[in-house]
Amino acid sequence: MSTTSSITLFQILVCMFFVTTSAYSNSSNIHYEAFFNCLSKTSHSHIPIYLPNTSSYNSTLISSMVNPRFSTPKASKPHLIIKPLNESQVQAVVICSRKHKFQVRTLSGGHDYEGLSYTSNQKLPFVMLDLINFHSIKIDIKHETAWVQAAATLGQLYYNIAKKSPVHAFPAGLGPPVGVGGHISGGGYGALMRKYGLAADNVIDARIVDVNGKILNRKSMGKDLFWAIRGGGAASFGVVLSWKIKLVRIPPTVTVFTVTKSFEQGAIPLLHKWQYIAHKLPKELALLTWLRKLNSTREVSFIALFLGKSNQLLQIMNESFPELGIKREDCIEMKWVQATLYFFQLPYNGSLSSLLDRNPTRRYPFKSVSDYVTKPIPESALQEMWRRASEVDLPYIAFIPHGGRMSEISESEIPYPHREGKSFFISYEVDWIKEGDSTKNIEWMRSLYKYMAPYVSKNPRGAYINYRDLDLGQNRIDGSASYEEAKVWGVKYFNGNFDRLVKVKSKVDPSNFFNNEQTIPVHAHI
Repeated sequence: MSTTSSITLFQILVCMFFVTTSAYSNSSNIHYEAFFNCLSKTSHSHIPIYLPNTSSYNSTLISSMVNPRFSTPKASKPHLIIKPLNESQVQAVVICSRKHKFQVRTLSGGHDYEGLSYTSNQKLPFVMLDLINFHSIKIDIKHETAWVQAAATLGQLYYNIAKKSPVHAFPAGLGPPVGVGGHISGGGYGALMRKYGLAADNVIDARIVDVNGKILNRKSMGKDLFWAIRGGGAASFGVVLSWKIKLVRIPPTVTVFTVTKSFEQGAIPLLHKWQYIAHKLPKELALLTWLRKLNSTREVSFIALFLGKSNQLLQIMNESFPELGIKREDCIEMKWVQATLYFFQLPYNGSLSSLLDRNPTRRYPFKSVSDYVTKPIPESALQEMWRRASEVDLPYIAFIPHGGRMSEISESEIPYPHREGKSFFISYEVDWIKEGDSTKNIEWMRSLYKYMAPYVSKNPRGAYINYRDLDLGQNRIDGSASYEEAKVWGVKYFNGNFDRLVKVKSKVDPSNFFNNEQTIPVHAHI
């Protein structure tokens, strides 16, 4: 590390009294010297740390934020950014933060919809524990497994799998820059989930630093904690260092297509019909749909990934969804790893190196929410959704089918509960370019979310933990939400699994050290 980008513990001890802390709450009570001394004694090695008055602090923080909505001057900022180089340094950060009353916010990839990895509405000073240096990937094709460190991206994982085998894959998300750590801990959607389930359904071990600074694996953490971190949001329980995942088999050739329809071409009737079909298609076929507006043009795209060749796909589509009119020239045969580029709208015929890029292709401020659907949405409501899409510049609404393997796994197998009976998942997103458009776009999203209430799951209205939404329930500013307060949003994310998560949390972290505005609460009587 260069001295312009980070500083060692020795340098910190020299310059700490010149740290600018006036911009932070309770800064006069922050005991940096004791904290740094603790790190020095506990880690026995130099830890890259960024302080607010160092030249690279702002650029380091901003580069970590995938959602620029939280990069405004008014947003709270970490009192320290720490980028550990090894596992023992993560242990030291946890031990010393707990001892000296710093919160820890863990960052793996930065795709945090509400910025909880790098901002805080709470009173305690907080450390951003950036795991950027934890990106090792070890593929074991013989045993069809891999160990993946938390800050490795999905793209890096896909790239490494492809280098080892053309017939293996991992069922995870469509965004190559997404960090593995948070993605898996919340469940992990992807185009292979109808065949193989979520990313979290395919985890077979993990390494996690607990509240006492100990490194635990599946055996030492016990079955309850291992259950909780696979879909329950691991940030409530500790710091995940790495996951051991099960690789899945895929054919050497897969087929994709994208067909886009305008309003005049029957986009809405086709979307309405899609609801009756997509979750009932063979497991090998994922037919996703999204409605978006680009350059004042609204359109609905139908995007498919089929684990097989084009002639098989054409037969399925002609039998199940002839209205879409898929032709042989619409279908493109390729390798699975190429499809991971195709879905992210990157060139797929050349080098795979773009999978290694950690930076998203764009970084606009955004607000996103989620829903689950159990029965088809009326065409009139889809028409209204189409109309509302004209009111903002960059709306994006994705429809992701369930069914297949997703309906076969018990809702209590892991904390992610949205299984049998859910036809599809909706992701609503609105982006904006101008900073002044924030309020307008967030209100637009809230209005659309309210409008959709009669047409989505109820009692509770489900939501996806990886698409966090602080609008689902407000906690007290000190983060000590009561069980009753947290249950408002907790049952939306976890249904009946919420109480079991509370029980695990109360056992492994009874002091509620690992907490943010939407972590699992502690409750002694659950």
